[in-house]
Order: sequence, then structure tokens, then C-alpha cells
Amino acid sequence: MSMSMQQTGAAARSDSRQVAGAVIASCLGWALDLFDLFVLLYVAPVVGRLFFPSQHAMLSLAAVYASFAVTLLMRPLGSAWFGSYADRKGRKGAMILAVVGVGISTAAFGVLPTVAQVGFLAPVLFIILRLVQGIFVGGVVASTHTIGTESVSPRYRGAVSGLVGGGGAGIGALLASLVYMLMSHLFPGDQFDVWGWRCMFFTGLISSVLGLFIFNRLEESPLWKKAAAAKAARAAEARSDKTHGDKALAVQRSPLRTLFAGEYRSVLLVNLLLTIGGGSGYYLTSGYLPTFLKVINQAPSGVAANILMACSVAVIIVALAFGHLSTFIGRKRTFLLVGVVQIFGLPYLYMSLQQAQTPMQMGVYAVLLASLGCASFAPILIFLNERFPTAIRATGTGLSWNIGFAIGGMMPTFVSLMASTPADLPATLSIFAGVISVLFVIGAIIAPETLGRLDEPAAGEDH
Repeated sequence: MSMSMQQTGAAARSDSRQVAGAVIASCLGWALDLFDLFVLLYVAPVVGRLFFPSQHAMLSLAAVYASFAVTLLMRPLGSAWFGSYADRKGRKGAMILAVVGVGISTAAFGVLPTVAQVGFLAPVLFIILRLVQGIFVGGVVASTHTIGTESVSPRYRGAVSGLVGGGGAGIGALLASLVYMLMSHLFPGDQFDVWGWRCMFFTGLISSVLGLFIFNRLEESPLWKKAAAAKAARAAEARSDKTHGDKALAVQRSPLRTLFAGEYRSVLLVNLLLTIGGGSGYYLTSGYLPTFLKVINQAPSGVAANILMACSVAVIIVALAFGHLSTFIGRKRTFLLVGVVQIFGLPYLYMSLQQAQTPMQMGVYAVLLASLGCASFAPILIFLNERFPTAIRATGTGLSWNIGFAIGGMMPTFVSLMASTPADLPATLSIFAGVISVLFVIGAIIAPETLGRLDEPAAGEDH
């Protein structure tokens, strides 16, 4: 074998490892941070009693979901900060800082005093810590939601979109289910209200350690490297020719300023129709299932944990499948297909799950509900990536995703407030899901087809 052939083979293996590393990092980065968020959903009833006590059970539960929504509302700010950093300095550094920050802030919930210990100060501290956590989560989205799709070949970008967006969510929920099952076993009954929920939050430190271990050797995506080299060349050219003031200004313009200039404002608005619909569908299904199984089905903790783990596995598979489907039929057609099915399918599954009597019946309907809820946002990640040039992709994708999912994340709070009693939850969820699915379909009709646009250079990036 010639020296050139050996070098070519070594380069190919190196590229393959780089691509695999970027995809794994994107998926696990998002999974670890959603694990930290899901921990709260799994202990929502306990947290409600300890930090937001109320004689009305639904008001206490609504307060917990409101604290979850607070985190989501801070995510756009985090995506603006970290996204701008990722676009200017690289995806890797932003990813490390954000993932470590989420893990540490999650673990801090385990040491918070309760209302019984410090009174009104307890919910205040809880909300403040949720705000801090939300900023870091927004940063994770901005970095993880770009490096994977930028590194993989075009034919696998849809699959990676589903793997990161939906698969990462499924892996995060699966990890949370396993931790919940373990803590329920170690701290049964009333002991869980004392130490079990705290230890669940302490496991957030795992994401910080794994984040440092996984991302430290990660390389930047080829598309970002290419854009950074072009930017450096333009900056050098502008410095050598003082008469090109406009070109120098273009080089210095921040990703945020570019994003909110003329053409991209309308892009953001259209994106939000899809991300709000996708986010709402996710949080009203996978996000609400832990509460639904406990409050409506009265499922024992062990049964609920097994069902939720099965749902997590199903979400990974379905998200990967529908993300890949968008490569063959297009992003737009995939959105339309899933949206129309959700309009009728989600209400039916809510009512069927309410009437389920056996663990098998509950499991089947829960798995179908979670699968349909995640299918809508499986191609959203790559769709958003294809809407923006490399120079502002992390910022644009992060803001579009986080604003939409922040609004979507508020839906469980509204559902809990609108339902007068727990018995009203299935009907209320059905109405909310139906309306949101209609809005999602409208967004899919308006949105353009973006398949294949990720590699198209923006003005000034093609030389």
C-alpha cells in the first residue's frame, strides 16, 4: 500500500471519528441537560407539597409546572449569550460551559430548605435557582443543536436531527426514570419526601462530570471551521484596505445584530409557529405523562417508572425514524403529516389512557402518546439549522428553539390551572393538544422547504 493511500485511509478514519464524536456529543449533551430538567417533573408532587403547599392540589401542582416554565423562559437569554459565543468562538467551548453549569445548578436544588424550614424564602430560592438553570439550558441548545448536524453528511442530517432533538430527550427521560426507580427503592414511602427527592437532584452532578469527559476532546464542526476561516480572511482583507469600511463593519457585526436585522426577523416568526407547536406537543405528552400516570391512573411508582422507561425508548426510535423520513419526503411534508395525525390522535389517546385499567393498557396508550408527541419536533432541529447561515446558526437555532419551547413548556401550567379537578385533566389536555396541533399545521403550510440548504453559503461566506 502506498504512503498516499495510507494517509487517505487514516484521514478517513479520523473524519469518521470526528463525525461520530460530534453526533454523540450533541445527543448526550442534550440528553444530560434534559435529564436535569426531567428530574423536577418526576418529583413534581413532592416538590409541590414541600415548596408550594396549598389546600388545592391542582394549584400546588400548577406552581411546580410554573417553576418549570420559568426555566424555559430564561432559555432564550441563555441561547442569545451562549449562541453568540458559539458562533464567534466555536461550539465546543459553549457546550462545555453550559453543560457543566446545568449540572451544578441542578445539584444545588438538593440542598434547598423547604417551606417548613424557612417559610416563604424556600419558594423564592427555588425560583431563583430555576432562573439560573434556564440560562445554562439555553446555552446547551445553542451549541448541541448545531455541531452534530454540521458535522454529518447530508443524507444523515434528518436522522441526526431526530436523534439529538427527540432521541436526546428520550435518553434524558430514560435516565431520569432509572434514577427515579432507584431512589424510590432506596427511599420508600415517606422517606422519599425527606431524602429521595434531594438525592435525585444531586445526580445532576453526573452531567457535569460526563460533560467535561465527553466534550473535552471534541473538535469543531467542519462548517464552522470553514466559516471561521472565511471570516478571518475577510477581516484581514478589510484591515489591508481601509476604504472598505462597510466590509469591516460586516465582519464585526455580532450574530445577534445580524439575526434581528431585516430578513431574519420574518424567518424567526415563521420558525416559532413550528417550535411552539412541537414544544407544546412534547410537554403536553412526555412532559405531563409522569403526573398523568400518578394523578389519573393512580399507577404505583414501580409501574409508572417502567411505563415511562418504555416511553423513553419509543421516543428515541420514533424521533430517529421521523427525522430520517424528512430526508426522503422533505421537512415540510413530514411536519404536515405528523400535524394532521396529532389533531385527531392526541385527544383520542388522552381519553383512552384515562380509561386504561391494567398496566399493559396504560403502557400501550402512554407509549403511543409519547411517540406521537415527539414525532412533530424530530425534524425541527435540522429545519432550523437550514434556515440560517453558519455565521449565525447557533444563535438563530437556539433562539428559535428556546422561545418556541419556552411557550410550549408553559402549556402544562395552563392545563393544570384550567382543570378544576384532576378528573378534568384528560379533557383539558385533549383540547389544548388539538388547538396546538392546528397551529402547528398552519406553521407547516407557511414554512418553506429547507431540505439541502445547510451547505448553501450566505452572502460573503463563499470566498
